[in-house]
Amino acid sequence: MQTDEGRARRRSVWVLGAVVVLGAAAALWIAGSSGDDDRRAEVAARGARVMPFDLERTTHQFEPRADGGVQTVVADVAGDTQQIDLIRRHLAGEAARFRAGDFDDPAQIHGEEMPGLTELKAGAERIDIRYEVVRAGARISYRTDDSVLVEALHDWFDAQLTDHGPHAEPSAS
Repeated sequence: MQTDEGRARRRSVWVLGAVVVLGAAAALWIAGSSGDDDRRAEVAARGARVMPFDLERTTHQFEPRADGGVQTVVADVAGDTQQIDLIRRHLAGEAARFRAGDFDDPAQIHGEEMPGLTELKAGAERIDIRYEVVRAGARISYRTDDSVLVEALHDWFDAQLTDHGPHAEPSAS
């Protein structure tokens, strides 16, 4: 028969164990979040050297599609003509470079090991890449019949969503 003192001791051990487990889980979550935050800060710093627009005043949108995808960048304020002009000039230039297989800017921002990048560089001539002006910004559309390149585009979009954090979102289109 267990005494009140024995039950209290067992309950204390159980509570202590739960606190230790929850504390360890919180520490792992914080460490993981810190790593994500560090990565995003690195990407933002490198992005500021490559992208002329202000990440704090713009949003990247990524929409994977069955035949490729659409990447859109818009000013957070529709009347921010300075950011809109910077977005449009940058994306027009990027689309031209991407058509030529030049993905150096994304590599500078996200790293050479960025998912999908190697495949996109090698297969650029098999991707129809188009630039378009949209309200408050611009977009680049990517279309291909090559399933490997479609997967590479989706991986590339996912990596950008992760790396740009609060400055990126899946497209609502």
